[in-house]
Amino acid sequence: MKVLPVEPAWRLAERAPELRWLVTQLWSQEAVGIVGGEPKCCKSFLALDLAVAVAGGVPCLRRFAVTDPGRVLLYAAEDASEIVRRRLEGIAIAAGVELRDLDIQVITVPTLRLDLPADRLALQETVATLQPRLLILDPFVRLHRVDENASGEVAPLLAYLRELQRRYAVAVLVVHHAKKGAGNVRAGQALRGSSEFHAWGDSNLYLRRDGDALTLTVEQRAAPALKPMKIELVEVGEALALHLVERGDTPAPAATSLDERITAALAAATFPLPFAELRSHCRVRTATLYERLAALTTTGRIVKAGDGGYHLVG
Repeated sequence: MKVLPVEPAWRLAERAPELRWLVTQLWSQEAVGIVGGEPKCCKSFLALDLAVAVAGGVPCLRRFAVTDPGRVLLYAAEDASEIVRRRLEGIAIAAGVELRDLDIQVITVPTLRLDLPADRLALQETVATLQPRLLILDPFVRLHRVDENASGEVAPLLAYLRELQRRYAVAVLVVHHAKKGAGNVRAGQALRGSSEFHAWGDSNLYLRRDGDALTLTVEQRAAPALKPMKIELVEVGEALALHLVERGDTPAPAATSLDERITAALAAATFPLPFAELRSHCRVRTATLYERLAALTTTGRIVKAGDGGYHLVG
């Protein structure tokens, strides 16, 4: 008979290990969790914003820093590949990076069912081979044919994803729908189906819509929750991406991180930098760089020299 291991109580750890973040204050490192909300609440946009942030090492929603960037593995079951690319490109522009420079690998099989042993093994082998920092599965309802209201059927699928997380040190993000008309219920309890979903997550992000207003609620297993935040889906030039709304006012600037990279490159230079050299430093689209240079010139932060180069003011 096998005896289970035990430890004297006085030898147990006095405190939990320090929490490490993949995306500061939004997603803990190697966490499993849910991005949840009713239909048309921009859940997929938020998941893709996290993908761009983790792959590019840039702040998610232009605010929340990424401390451990790396490869992202994405399966988008509901959207055509051209839609996924267009959304990622817009978010990348808003974040000030080039999509081609981001290590986001997209699973392209037409169906992936986690209730089938062959598909579970295929996903496991893919994770083992690619070693992503973050796995995104969007949405959960397209990944199975079980009864989501039956705990006994949902629990094995979530346990499989937890096993992936532990075995391969990968964060797992699942997009999942909330019940319609559940606005008066706690966000986690509004998730559609079994209560297993709410109990499973280490980091959970919930989106709710009230008219045109979107609210983001963050729930962590091992950290204090942030206050709910207002966000908007904003179109700026070629970019269509979510942005935080500051104090119910205007959206956060679309390309703060790019502006910082431009000014840092100019500050480090001993002579005015030509456009081509700036683009090489910043690794962004020509049109995007022209737009930000024009904005910085208008505000007086930089000046265009007579030879066509750019330098900081002061």
